[in-house]
Amino acid sequence: MIKNILLIILSFLLGSVPFGIILAKTKGIDLRRVGSGNIGATNVLRSIGKWPAVLTLLGDILKGTLAVAAGRYFGVEPLYEGLMGISAILGHNFSLFLGLKGGKGVATSIGVLVIYTPKVAFFTVVLWVMIVFFTKYSSLGAIVSFGLLPINIVLFDYDRTKVLVTVLISLFIVMRHKDNIKRLLKGTERKIGQRA
Repeated sequence: MIKNILLIILSFLLGSVPFGIILAKTKGIDLRRVGSGNIGATNVLRSIGKWPAVLTLLGDILKGTLAVAAGRYFGVEPLYEGLMGISAILGHNFSLFLGLKGGKGVATSIGVLVIYTPKVAFFTVVLWVMIVFFTKYSSLGAIVSFGLLPINIVLFDYDRTKVLVTVLISLFIVMRHKDNIKRLLKGTERKIGQRA
């Protein structure tokens, strides 16, 4: 149990690393003061450019992947693997290095799913890409693809523990996008690639 608790804490610390903020600082930009103010890849793309956004995306995905992979390496049960993934997502959303502020957790959640449930991760990413391709709204892609996540688990990788974990991930994603949902309804949401 102590091992599991330590791994969950370490996962939170790993998730707290703000790759977008770090990369923006190399350009002399405070990411929280430009564009949407979000620390994720979409705002990096708008505010700094394509390659910093790609590096931010990869870094944020890797946080989730490493958290769950560490749990698997140390032989923890699937529930604790899931909790480690959730801890990494919460670390990204409420970073210790940013005064418990952070991003929306989409990329880190994808990183979690890549190890936790690879087949469903694939469907989630494909759905997100399709929605973004046709609408140009990154937020809408995240809301829909993660909103359907628990259903995809039931359909393609059913396990009661995984259903619980993915319901929590889905709720975190939708709650973190509440302002985006309001802007989407008003028609004021920025499209992906639109400059800040």
